[in-house]
Parts: sequence; structure tokens; C-alpha cells
Amino acid sequence: MRHNIAIFVSGSGTNCENIVRHFAHHPSIQVALVVSSNPRAGAISRLKPYGIPLLVVGRERLASEAFVQQLRSDFQIDFVVLAGFLMRVPDTLTRAFDHRMVNIHPALLPRYGGKGMYGRHVHEAVKASGDTETGMTIHWVSSVIDGGTIISQFTTAIAPTDTVDDIAHKEHELEMAHFPGEIERIIAAMDASQA
Repeated sequence: MRHNIAIFVSGSGTNCENIVRHFAHHPSIQVALVVSSNPRAGAISRLKPYGIPLLVVGRERLASEAFVQQLRSDFQIDFVVLAGFLMRVPDTLTRAFDHRMVNIHPALLPRYGGKGMYGRHVHEAVKASGDTETGMTIHWVSSVIDGGTIISQFTTAIAPTDTVDDIAHKEHELEMAHFPGEIERIIAAMDASQA
């Protein structure tokens, strides 16, 4: 079965580019669209060389049924990946892509999740807690921020001497190493369950 992925971004796009590269020559999965909530996101210029269609959307458009229809009819999207997407995902999308939309979170949920817990805020909370490990979580997207069922987690040790930047770097390395392969594994498992 062939799958068209849409990647939703808001920032620099390092994860997005990593995913695009991973699936560049995949026989059955392709990145067919990038959606940005930020017209000045670094991801936009980073992804230009790949020639992937891009949509910049605001809150109202994101929440519309017309947007869901556009994803399905114009781009045949059947799986959505949130890769540093900072806008709350509306119910129209969580319903339309139920168990077909994943998010990456830069901590070991359920710790350090929810409203306001993104990017550096997460790593600052991890540092302040004195935790000896951190990691990344991939989870299904639900109507509750960071509340969807956890699919997989990867951990890395942190030392008391690690700065917030050190913690962020270690966690980002996990994302680069594991996120694309996990997306591929999730889609393969989805296909197998429907066979």
C-alpha cells in the first residue's frame, strides 16, 4: 500500500528534513506535503531544494473541514507527522486522522508534557528536576495536548553537570537517530493490522 505523509512544522525543520531524506527513495512511503504554521519558519528555506509542496496555514484554516478535504483530495494524505509543530491541533484533524497522526515530544511523557511544554521549556524543566535521564516520546495525537497513547520512547543519560543546551543536544540526537525509522515502523504495523 502506498502512503502519502504530510509533515507539520513551525520551526527550523531539522526533523522534517531528516524524515524527507529517510523516505526520499522509499518504495511505498513519500512525503507529499509540508504544512507550516509559521510563514518565517526555517523549515521553509531548508526544504526548498526538495521540491515538496508547502502550505502555510493559520489557526482558522487549520481547523476547517475544507483543510481536511484539501489534505485528502489534493494531496492524498493518509498519515500526518507533527515535527516541532507548535499550534494546537484542532479536533477536525484529530478526528480525520485518528491513529494516523503522530507527534514527537522532547521528553519522557507523561513527565514534562501539556500546555507550554515545548522546546527549551521542556529541557529547562528536566534540568531543574535533577533527573538522570531524558528522552523523546512518539505518541498518537489526540484532543489532549501531549495526551495521546505513547507509541515509543528512547532515553539518554544526563549528568548533573549538563547544561540545558547539553540536554537539548542529547535529546535532539535521539530524534535524528530514531524518528524517521519509527514512522516507517508505525506505518508498516498499521498496514499489517489491516492485511
